[in-house]
Amino acid sequence: MTIGDALLQGTQLLDDGGVAVPRLTAEVLLAHALRRDRTFLYSHATEPLTEIGWIHFGRYLHERLKGKPTQYITRKQEFYGRDFRVSPAVLIPRPETEHVVEAALKRIAPGAEVADIGTGSGAIAVTLALESSASVFATDISVAALGEARENARELGAVVHFLCCDLMGSIRERSLDAVISNPPYVPRGDQHSLQREVRDYEPHVALFAGATGLELYARIIADATRVLRPGGALVLELSYTAAEPVSAMLDARWKDIELIPDLAGIPRVLAATLGP
Repeated sequence: MTIGDALLQGTQLLDDGGVAVPRLTAEVLLAHALRRDRTFLYSHATEPLTEIGWIHFGRYLHERLKGKPTQYITRKQEFYGRDFRVSPAVLIPRPETEHVVEAALKRIAPGAEVADIGTGSGAIAVTLALESSASVFATDISVAALGEARENARELGAVVHFLCCDLMGSIRERSLDAVISNPPYVPRGDQHSLQREVRDYEPHVALFAGATGLELYARIIADATRVLRPGGALVLELSYTAAEPVSAMLDARWKDIELIPDLAGIPRVLAATLGP
Protein backbone atom coordinates (compact mmCIF):
# COMPACT_ATOMS: atom_id res chain seq x y z
CA MET A 1 0.00 0.00 0.00
CA THR A 2 1.29 3.45 -0.87
CA ILE A 3 1.03 6.54 1.29
CA GLY A 4 -1.54 7.93 -1.14
CA ASP A 5 -3.62 4.74 -0.95
CA ALA A 6 -3.53 4.84 2.85
CA LEU A 7 -4.71 8.43 2.85
CA LEU A 8 -7.65 7.58 0.59
CA GLN A 9 -8.63 4.57 2.68
CA GLY A 10 -8.34 6.49 5.93
CA THR A 11 -10.48 9.32 4.55
CA GLN A 12 -13.17 6.85 3.49
CA LEU A 13 -13.19 5.12 6.88
CA LEU A 14 -13.59 8.43 8.72
CA ASP A 15 -16.26 9.62 6.31
CA ASP A 16 -18.22 6.38 6.75
CA GLY A 17 -17.86 6.79 10.53
CA GLY A 18 -19.38 10.26 10.49
CA VAL A 19 -16.20 12.06 11.52
CA ALA A 20 -16.15 15.75 10.58
CA VAL A 21 -13.62 16.93 7.94
CA PRO A 22 -12.50 13.36 7.20
CA ARG A 23 -9.84 14.27 4.63
CA LEU A 24 -8.07 16.77 6.87
CA THR A 25 -8.33 14.42 9.85
CA ALA A 26 -6.84 11.55 7.85
CA GLU A 27 -3.99 13.79 6.70
CA VAL A 28 -3.21 14.89 10.26
CA LEU A 29 -3.32 11.33 11.62
CA LEU A 30 -1.24 9.84 8.81
CA ALA A 31 1.35 12.61 9.08
CA HIS A 32 1.50 11.99 12.82
CA ALA A 33 1.90 8.24 12.26
CA LEU A 34 4.84 8.90 9.95
CA ARG A 35 6.26 11.69 12.13
CA ARG A 36 6.18 13.99 9.12
CA ASP A 37 4.27 17.12 8.13
CA ARG A 38 1.24 16.99 5.85
CA THR A 39 3.13 18.19 2.77
CA PHE A 40 5.22 14.99 2.93
CA LEU A 41 2.08 12.94 2.19
CA TYR A 42 1.69 14.54 -1.22
CA SER A 43 5.35 14.76 -2.20
CA HIS A 44 5.76 11.03 -1.36
CA ALA A 45 2.28 9.75 -2.24
CA THR A 46 3.56 6.88 -4.40
CA GLU A 47 6.02 5.56 -1.83
CA PRO A 48 5.12 2.36 0.04
CA LEU A 49 3.71 2.85 3.52
CA THR A 50 5.93 1.14 6.06
CA GLU A 51 4.46 -1.59 8.26
CA ILE A 52 5.04 0.46 11.42
CA GLY A 53 3.42 3.46 9.74
CA TRP A 54 0.33 1.43 8.88
CA ILE A 55 0.12 0.04 12.44
CA HIS A 56 0.23 3.54 13.96
CA PHE A 57 -2.17 4.98 11.37
CA GLY A 58 -4.64 2.16 11.92
CA ARG A 59 -4.55 2.68 15.68
CA TYR A 60 -5.09 6.43 15.34
CA LEU A 61 -8.02 5.90 12.95
CA HIS A 62 -9.59 3.46 15.41
CA GLU A 63 -9.21 5.93 18.29
CA ARG A 64 -10.73 8.76 16.26
CA LEU A 65 -13.65 6.62 15.15
CA LYS A 66 -14.37 5.86 18.81
CA GLY A 67 -14.64 9.62 19.42
CA LYS A 68 -11.22 10.51 20.78
CA PRO A 69 -10.38 14.06 19.63
CA THR A 70 -7.61 14.35 17.06
CA GLN A 71 -5.71 16.71 19.38
CA TYR A 72 -5.52 14.06 22.10
CA ILE A 73 -4.18 11.57 19.56
CA THR A 74 -1.49 13.90 18.22
CA ARG A 75 -1.06 15.50 21.67
CA LYS A 76 -0.90 19.02 20.27
CA GLN A 77 -3.08 21.99 19.39
CA GLU A 78 -2.11 25.30 17.84
CA PHE A 79 -2.94 28.43 19.81
CA TYR A 80 -1.89 32.00 18.98
CA GLY A 81 0.59 30.68 16.41
CA ARG A 82 2.28 28.16 18.70
CA ASP A 83 1.90 24.42 19.22
CA PHE A 84 0.80 23.45 22.74
CA ARG A 85 0.91 20.01 24.28
CA VAL A 86 -2.50 18.69 25.25
CA SER A 87 -3.76 15.54 26.92
CA PRO A 88 -7.04 14.36 28.47
CA ALA A 89 -5.90 16.19 31.62
CA VAL A 90 -6.57 19.56 29.98
CA LEU A 91 -9.22 21.24 27.87
CA ILE A 92 -8.26 21.58 24.21
CA PRO A 93 -7.58 25.30 23.58
CA ARG A 94 -10.18 26.87 21.28
CA PRO A 95 -9.63 29.65 18.74
CA GLU A 96 -12.23 31.79 20.56
CA THR A 97 -9.93 31.99 23.57
CA GLU A 98 -7.46 34.00 21.51
CA HIS A 99 -9.90 36.90 21.94
CA VAL A 100 -9.21 36.66 25.70
CA VAL A 101 -5.48 36.99 25.08
CA GLU A 102 -5.95 39.97 22.78
CA ALA A 103 -8.20 41.73 25.29
CA ALA A 104 -5.75 41.05 28.12
CA LEU A 105 -2.74 42.31 26.17
CA LYS A 106 -4.49 45.65 25.64
CA ARG A 107 -4.95 46.01 29.39
CA ILE A 108 -1.57 44.82 30.69
CA ALA A 109 0.98 47.53 31.38
CA PRO A 110 4.72 46.77 31.11
CA GLY A 111 5.90 44.87 34.17
CA ALA A 112 2.38 44.16 35.43
CA GLU A 113 1.64 41.18 37.66
CA VAL A 114 -1.15 39.06 36.20
CA ALA A 115 -2.75 35.70 36.85
CA ASP A 116 -4.46 33.17 34.61
CA ILE A 117 -7.07 31.41 36.74
CA GLY A 118 -7.78 27.78 35.81
CA THR A 119 -4.88 27.63 33.38
CA GLY A 120 -5.35 24.09 32.02
CA SER A 121 -2.79 23.64 29.24
CA GLY A 122 -1.30 27.02 30.10
CA ALA A 123 -2.25 28.43 26.68
CA ILE A 124 -3.33 31.82 28.03
CA ALA A 125 -0.58 32.16 30.64
CA VAL A 126 2.26 31.07 28.35
CA THR A 127 1.04 33.30 25.53
CA LEU A 128 0.79 36.33 27.83
CA ALA A 129 4.29 35.67 29.15
CA LEU A 130 5.69 35.48 25.62
CA GLU A 131 3.71 38.40 24.19
CA SER A 132 4.21 40.88 27.05
CA SER A 133 6.68 41.87 29.75
CA ALA A 134 4.24 40.95 32.50
CA SER A 135 5.06 38.72 35.44
CA VAL A 136 2.62 35.85 34.91
CA PHE A 137 1.13 33.49 37.48
CA ALA A 138 -1.17 30.58 36.65
CA THR A 139 -3.42 28.55 38.93
CA ASP A 140 -5.28 25.28 38.56
CA ILE A 141 -6.93 22.85 40.93
CA SER A 142 -5.66 19.92 38.84
CA VAL A 143 -2.10 18.71 39.47
CA ALA A 144 -2.14 16.84 36.16
CA ALA A 145 -3.17 19.98 34.26
CA LEU A 146 -0.38 21.97 35.89
CA GLY A 147 2.08 19.32 34.74
CA GLU A 148 1.03 19.87 31.13
CA ALA A 149 1.12 23.65 31.57
CA ARG A 150 4.63 23.54 33.02
CA GLU A 151 5.81 21.44 30.07
CA ASN A 152 4.33 23.94 27.64
CA ALA A 153 6.04 26.81 29.41
CA ARG A 154 9.34 24.95 29.36
CA GLU A 155 9.11 23.91 25.70
CA LEU A 156 8.09 27.38 24.55
CA GLY A 157 10.55 29.26 26.72
CA ALA A 158 8.02 31.14 28.85
CA VAL A 159 8.53 32.19 32.46
CA VAL A 160 5.30 31.41 34.32
CA HIS A 161 4.84 30.83 38.05
CA PHE A 162 2.39 27.98 38.71
CA LEU A 163 0.19 27.55 41.79
CA CYS A 164 -1.99 24.56 42.63
CA CYS A 165 -5.12 25.94 44.26
CA ASP A 166 -8.84 26.44 43.84
CA LEU A 167 -9.19 29.56 41.65
CA MET A 168 -7.39 32.39 43.56
CA GLY A 169 -7.14 30.67 46.94
CA SER A 170 -3.34 31.03 47.18
CA ILE A 171 -3.09 34.61 45.89
CA ARG A 172 -2.52 37.49 48.32
CA GLU A 173 -4.77 40.51 48.65
CA ARG A 174 -4.05 43.48 46.36
CA SER A 175 -1.18 41.66 44.65
CA LEU A 176 -2.27 41.62 41.00
CA ASP A 177 -2.77 44.08 38.16
CA ALA A 178 -4.93 41.73 36.08
CA VAL A 179 -6.99 38.57 36.52
CA ILE A 180 -7.67 36.57 33.35
CA SER A 181 -9.74 33.41 33.13
CA ASN A 182 -11.51 31.03 30.79
CA PRO A 183 -13.46 29.25 33.52
CA PRO A 184 -15.67 26.17 33.29
CA TYR A 185 -19.10 27.39 32.22
CA VAL A 186 -21.17 24.45 30.97
CA PRO A 187 -24.26 23.75 33.12
CA ARG A 188 -24.16 20.23 34.51
CA GLY A 189 -27.57 19.49 33.01
CA ASP A 190 -26.22 20.12 29.50
CA GLN A 191 -23.78 17.22 29.72
CA HIS A 192 -25.74 14.85 27.48
CA SER A 193 -26.18 17.46 24.74
CA LEU A 194 -22.44 17.90 24.22
CA GLN A 195 -20.56 16.27 21.37
CA ARG A 196 -19.16 12.91 22.41
CA GLU A 197 -15.62 14.18 21.75
CA VAL A 198 -16.16 16.79 24.47
CA ARG A 199 -18.43 14.87 26.86
CA ASP A 200 -16.48 11.61 26.89
CA TYR A 201 -12.89 12.82 26.61
CA GLU A 202 -12.31 16.36 27.87
CA PRO A 203 -11.88 16.81 31.65
CA HIS A 204 -15.18 17.49 33.39
CA VAL A 205 -13.48 19.67 36.00
CA ALA A 206 -12.60 22.08 33.17
CA LEU A 207 -16.04 21.93 31.55
CA PHE A 208 -18.80 21.99 34.15
CA ALA A 209 -19.45 24.82 36.57
CA GLY A 210 -22.63 23.75 38.34
CA ALA A 211 -26.37 23.85 37.82
CA THR A 212 -26.46 27.15 35.91
CA GLY A 213 -22.94 27.38 34.46
CA LEU A 214 -22.51 30.77 36.14
CA GLU A 215 -21.20 29.60 39.51
CA LEU A 216 -17.50 30.10 38.84
CA TYR A 217 -18.03 33.49 37.24
CA ALA A 218 -19.59 34.65 40.52
CA ARG A 219 -16.70 33.29 42.57
CA ILE A 220 -14.01 34.76 40.32
CA ILE A 221 -15.60 38.21 40.24
CA ALA A 222 -16.03 38.25 44.02
CA ASP A 223 -12.43 37.18 44.69
CA ALA A 224 -11.00 39.47 42.00
CA THR A 225 -12.01 42.43 44.17
CA ARG A 226 -9.74 40.96 46.87
CA VAL A 227 -6.62 40.22 44.82
CA LEU A 228 -6.65 43.12 42.35
CA ARG A 229 -5.02 46.45 43.00
CA PRO A 230 -7.18 49.51 42.31
CA GLY A 231 -7.23 50.02 38.56
CA GLY A 232 -6.62 46.33 37.94
CA ALA A 233 -8.24 44.54 35.02
CA LEU A 234 -10.59 41.57 34.92
CA VAL A 235 -10.84 39.64 31.63
CA LEU A 236 -13.19 36.66 31.34
CA GLU A 237 -14.17 34.37 28.50
CA LEU A 238 -17.95 34.06 28.25
CA SER A 239 -20.23 31.27 27.19
CA TYR A 240 -22.58 32.28 24.39
CA THR A 241 -25.43 32.95 26.85
CA ALA A 242 -23.42 34.48 29.71
CA ALA A 243 -22.94 38.12 28.69
CA GLU A 244 -26.01 39.53 30.41
CA PRO A 245 -25.97 37.52 33.67
CA VAL A 246 -22.21 37.91 34.15
CA SER A 247 -22.35 41.65 33.46
CA ALA A 248 -25.06 41.88 36.13
CA MET A 249 -22.60 40.43 38.68
CA LEU A 250 -20.40 43.52 38.43
CA ASP A 251 -21.28 46.07 41.10
CA ALA A 252 -20.51 49.79 41.21
CA ARG A 253 -16.84 49.18 41.98
CA TRP A 254 -16.27 48.00 38.40
CA LYS A 255 -15.64 50.58 35.69
CA ASP A 256 -15.04 50.61 31.92
CA ILE A 257 -17.05 47.44 31.40
CA GLU A 258 -16.70 46.12 27.86
CA LEU A 259 -18.19 43.14 26.02
CA ILE A 260 -16.02 41.99 23.13
CA PRO A 261 -17.60 39.88 20.35
CA ASP A 262 -16.04 36.96 18.55
CA LEU A 263 -15.92 36.67 14.76
CA ALA A 264 -19.54 35.46 14.76
CA GLY A 265 -20.64 38.60 16.62
CA ILE A 266 -21.37 36.73 19.88
CA PRO A 267 -20.13 38.47 23.07
CA ARG A 268 -17.14 36.29 23.93
CA VAL A 269 -15.05 38.34 26.38
CA LEU A 270 -15.96 40.55 29.31
CA ALA A 271 -13.37 43.11 30.43
CA ALA A 272 -13.66 45.52 33.34
CA THR A 273 -11.50 47.70 35.59
CA LEU A 274 -11.66 47.73 39.38
CA GLY A 275 -12.17 51.23 40.68
CA PRO A 276 -10.52 52.80 43.74
